[in-house]
Amino acid sequence: MNLDKILAISGKPGLYALKLQTRTGFVAESLVDGKKITVGLRSNVSLLSEISMYTYSEEKPLAEVMRNIAKKENNGPTPAFKDDKALLSAYFVEILPDYDQERVYASDIKKVINWYNILQSKGLVSSEAPAAAETKAKAEKAAPAPDAKPAKGPKAATPKAAGAASAKKAPAPKATKSTKK
Repeated sequence: MNLDKILAISGKPGLYALKLQTRTGFVAESLVDGKKITVGLRSNVSLLSEISMYTYSEEKPLAEVMRNIAKKENNGPTPAFKDDKALLSAYFVEILPDYDQERVYASDIKKVINWYNILQSKGLVSSEAPAAAETKAKAEKAAPAPDAKPAKGPKAATPKAAGAASAKKAPAPKATKSTKK
């Protein structure tokens, strides 16, 4: 599960995928409805890969929490919880037994479960450990298709062409009239 380009934008519902950066911010696409929006640099944006949950011993990365939910639900969606704080806490204890119940609020648990359901609906959730998933992905990339042609790299610029492209033309000297007779 790769959460490196998945964003949570303050004041906007749902999750967004980072598409490209611009001078004044970036363009993000909603994972819920597919709409693209521009987000300014002053917006409060969080990468899911940088978010952690408080536990009594240490902070657990959100990817690990999502993996635990995926294991419990067999990569399926979570049950819908409305506003019952006791049910939310009981469910989250099953996922993360040592989470800090004083610092992790019911609203945080709801948000994590909502994010998990969005990612699960897009197929971005996996119960596999990240090392196993990465090696599997690398193995798929390393084994090219039998009818695939080798990729050609970009042509290197020759020194003559590179120098000519970067050099500016010097202005021509101005013609002056001679005053001597």
